[in-house]
Amino acid sequence: MLAETVLAGLLLASGAAAAATPGVVIQKCSNPGMLALAYDDGPYQYTSQLVDILDQAGAKGTFFWTGTLYGCIYNQAAAVKKAYASGHQIASHTWTHPYLGQLSESQIRTEMTKVEDALVNLIGKKPAYMRPPYLDTSGAVLPTLKAMGYKVITDDIDTGDWNHNTPAQSEALFTQAGPGGNGHIPLMHEVYNTTVHELTPWLINWAKQNNLKLVTVAECLGDAGGMYQPGNFTPNGQTTCS
Repeated sequence: MLAETVLAGLLLASGAAAAATPGVVIQKCSNPGMLALAYDDGPYQYTSQLVDILDQAGAKGTFFWTGTLYGCIYNQAAAVKKAYASGHQIASHTWTHPYLGQLSESQIRTEMTKVEDALVNLIGKKPAYMRPPYLDTSGAVLPTLKAMGYKVITDDIDTGDWNHNTPAQSEALFTQAGPGGNGHIPLMHEVYNTTVHELTPWLINWAKQNNLKLVTVAECLGDAGGMYQPGNFTPNGQTTCS
């Protein structure tokens, strides 16, 4: 048990090692000079606009998507395909956005596999990364995700957009944290107009002013080739969430 605890601590301290280790919580990039713009809770009505903003800046982002939180993922099929075609990372945020720590292993697997099936139908890929709703990694969460091969992302800066922080309040958190050290992985939500149209452009400028490269979470962990699970997957033809 002691050896396992020490090993887990070493993995958390080493982003590069953690990137290749499913079931280990990762909070920051493994290298300096990067900023991983990571968005939860979509896809939603702003997804396509957000992709345009990132593309115009030459930035790459990571989208942690749910199946049903803000409407059925299939209703945003065009935006999903657009984000993937633009080279952004598509990752999982579970099917219904529950507290995973309150679920059984079987229920956690269902939350993950439903997202996998939808993404295979839409982009032909299964994600290798996920961010747990409410950042809940208690109970059976980490062992189950490890067994499923998922790399588990939380954050090192919570923008607080979910808690009614204004863009200015969120921006102050980045200014306070500074651009030094290993790169940030912030908690943001693409379902808020102000996050997409005010905070994101500010972060793009902040990164430029501080010589930070805007990358996917996988790239900031030295795992650019591991964004998706290996294999050729066959769509099942489903087009609705029911």
